[in-house]
Amino acid sequence: MNKTIEFLKEVKAEAKHVTWPSRSQTISYTVAVLLISGISAYFLGFFDSIFSQGLGWLLSKVNY
Repeated sequence: MNKTIEFLKEVKAEAKHVTWPSRSQTISYTVAVLLISGISAYFLGFFDSIFSQGLGWLLSKVNY
């Protein structure tokens, strides 16, 4: 139990040394991540759709 309490005290001491981002930085970074994620999802969906249609077309031309 002593080790757990000591560990938590050390965590609290280290947390005081952390430089936290400001509210505006946090909002800016969040918006950037959401935009990049949305753009990536759009492109991946676009190419997935193209490849799916191409594969469907290719398989429709093959005679079993």
